[in-house]
Amino acid sequence: MKAMKTYSLDEMIDKHIGKTGTPKREEFENELRLDLLGEAIKKARKERHLTQEQLGHLVGVKKAQISKIENSLTDARFDTIIKVFKALNAKVIFNVELLNQTIKLA
Repeated sequence: MKAMKTYSLDEMIDKHIGKTGTPKREEFENELRLDLLGEAIKKARKERHLTQEQLGHLVGVKKAQISKIENSLTDARFDTIIKVFKALNAKVIFNVELLNQTIKLA
């Protein structure tokens, strides 16, 4: 019997989405981050026993906007995301990593 070759997740993503740094890969990774953000908001909302409508009221947006954020159907404004986490009494930590790239000014 012939052994089956296995592939890592990174190899599969490189093959089917694109290598790191390509536009298609960047888009994929951004969408993944939005999905994770939406899931974090939904989980925190449920832990606080809030409906989407109640959270929307606390933030000053409609229930539909909260639904879109939780389901990654919109690119919500940064300040809206901050308001959502503030309403949920959640600590937000952003990690910014500078890459070793030279920036050239024209």
